Amino acid sequence: MDSITRKAYAKINLGLDVIRKRPDGYHEVKMIMQTVDIWDLLKFRKISNPGIFLSVDQQEIPAGPDNLVYKAAEMIMQKYHINSGVEITLEKHIPVAAGMAGGSTDAAAVFHGLDQLFDLGMSLEQMQGMGVKIGADVPYCIMGGTALSEGIGEVLTALAPPPACTLLIARPDISVSTKLVYENLHADKLTKHPDIDGMIGAIRERNLAGITERMENVLETVTVKAYPVIQQIKKAMLDKGAENALMSGSGPTVFGIFKEDRTGKEALEEIKKQGLASQVFVTAFYP
Repeated sequence: MDSITRKAYAKINLGLDVIRKRPDGYHEVKMIMQTVDIWDLLKFRKISNPGIFLSVDQQEIPAGPDNLVYKAAEMIMQKYHINSGVEITLEKHIPVAAGMAGGSTDAAAVFHGLDQLFDLGMSLEQMQGMGVKIGADVPYCIMGGTALSEGIGEVLTALAPPPACTLLIARPDISVSTKLVYENLHADKLTKHPDIDGMIGAIRERNLAGITERMENVLETVTVKAYPVIQQIKKAMLDKGAENALMSGSGPTVFGIFKEDRTGKEALEEIKKQGLASQVFVTAFYP
């Protein structure tokens, strides 16, 4: 096999809690992660010239060693002493720096892609063990689906998929620094925490109302104050019939859950009409 193509799927957080800041500086989290049907496309081609040759269809995204795709490929090729080269083409569709793990899921696709391309026989656990060195979300993205994420994000428990629904995703035209959000979060002073265990029970029972009523993200206590547009998008979704709406990750992307495509599309038009976000998608959970 000389070439393969893989999709790298985005994620949202149905619930996100920060338990504490650890002595090593990392934050201990408890989150429900969910894959959604928005994806980047990665094409891998084996070549005779040694090295990693990455091209990206968006100029603002680095195509060198700073890209997580490049880092993942470099890690794999060094570990498995791969002497030939690889050409990787990245076609972006997932909003960038949006709280949807766009970079992490691209890196995850590299583990699967190079494993298949070079017939390495890596297990899921081996991929995740390497992936966490690149980013805390990478092990989850390697697995995908619905999962409870603990530790710094690397302790994963697979969950049954939630019931089908319509998902509206909107990314406002602002940039949010994940590092800055966590630096300004005082986990020890949080007075309210999401009911993650209750959400797990609702997912197990395929109870959409039980899931949506527990949607909460403690990082909103920082990000919404700094960027009021996030709350404005949430309100627009709720006004148009969303069961609930929430910021994903450290933001700025907001998602709303709707029972019907029709109301989700009406909310999309309202968000565009108000000029709240230029990147807006009607999609669904994946798979």
